[in-house]
Amino acid sequence: MTADPRTAAADAAASPEKPTACLVLADGQIFYGRGFGAEGLAVAELCFNTAMTGYQEIMTDPSYAGQVVTFTFPHVGNVGVNPEDDETADPVAAGMIVRWDPTEPSNWRAAGHLSDWLAARGRIGLGGVDTRRLTRAIRHQGAPHVAMAHDKDGNFDLEDLTARARAFAGLEGADLAREVTCAQSYRWDEMRWAWPDGYARRQTPGHKVVAIDYGAKRNILRCLASAGCDVTVLPASATAEDILALQPEGLFLSNGPGDPAATGAYAVPMIREVLDKSDIPVFGICLGHQMLGLALGAKTLKMNHGHHGANHPVKDHTTGKVEIVSMNHGFAIDTQSLPAGVEETHVSLFDGSNCGIAMRDRPVFSVQYHPEASPGPMDSYYLFERFVAAMKARAA
Repeated sequence: MTADPRTAAADAAASPEKPTACLVLADGQIFYGRGFGAEGLAVAELCFNTAMTGYQEIMTDPSYAGQVVTFTFPHVGNVGVNPEDDETADPVAAGMIVRWDPTEPSNWRAAGHLSDWLAARGRIGLGGVDTRRLTRAIRHQGAPHVAMAHDKDGNFDLEDLTARARAFAGLEGADLAREVTCAQSYRWDEMRWAWPDGYARRQTPGHKVVAIDYGAKRNILRCLASAGCDVTVLPASATAEDILALQPEGLFLSNGPGDPAATGAYAVPMIREVLDKSDIPVFGICLGHQMLGLALGAKTLKMNHGHHGANHPVKDHTTGKVEIVSMNHGFAIDTQSLPAGVEETHVSLFDGSNCGIAMRDRPVFSVQYHPEASPGPMDSYYLFERFVAAMKARAA
């Protein structure tokens, strides 16, 4: 890694191929490579993702707002892109970094090229980077603030890029859920993809569930519908009055980006009021898990580099089983802060961090990871069924 911009510039000039993109870390380290996708500049936090599939789902996951994603798996772009795999309308991650330049797509579902897809949506790609080296830097130093630039002529103002990286405010204290949530409420009835028809629509009545959108992935909503839920999605700013007026049988708290303490300024009072005024089951995922934890009296903390991947082992204390799960989070609930009446149900076998909580005397629970996968294994789909079972038990 090169700390001196002058040395980095000399190294780049000596290269047989002039770089067309670069990544500048706030500490002055510079990584050069080849740009693809849109030209321009992005300033964000840098994280790495270890998933071997699902780059399109990752780039469109609203939980990545404010972040550039380094992919540790080198074959990115090989299956192309298609509109069915978007988790939201457009990419939310600020940019992507890969080892090898995206190849021509080779998949029967491909409807386009990754580079073209990024360019049309204003997102920058950087290829030809030693992502192992970059990943080690993230692990050792924590998720750094970075500036990433793509210019076809290879003209970079390194001092300006370094200054921009250093000036980035970071994700602590940032309420990004307001930026990615829906503008108004809507109904959802699309179910999980299945051969040969793709996404079918739910035709039969289901349990009335209100889903709060802190940055909800489409496949989470599809899992709710497939499990037997009639879903109404409300914006992150929804009040307890808004929710209870719909007379739901259950409340779902979605994934999302940013600092849970910042989003909790308005989300936590809503959750507490719902818990005080009703006995409906509550289920949270990712940021929703953290929101529930804060509402129950726990605290959250910023992790060194977070968990981002589709191969994370988690133990379910309620069954004794180990699941391989998909994760994407940079904050976590502090296990030591869990109040009386709330138990830890799941734990990461990588670092012992909290991955699930539940109230002891009520059907109120949440997990830090993503049981809908997309990408990742389906080990944890049972959680959607557990949520539905709790609603059935309440109605009995």
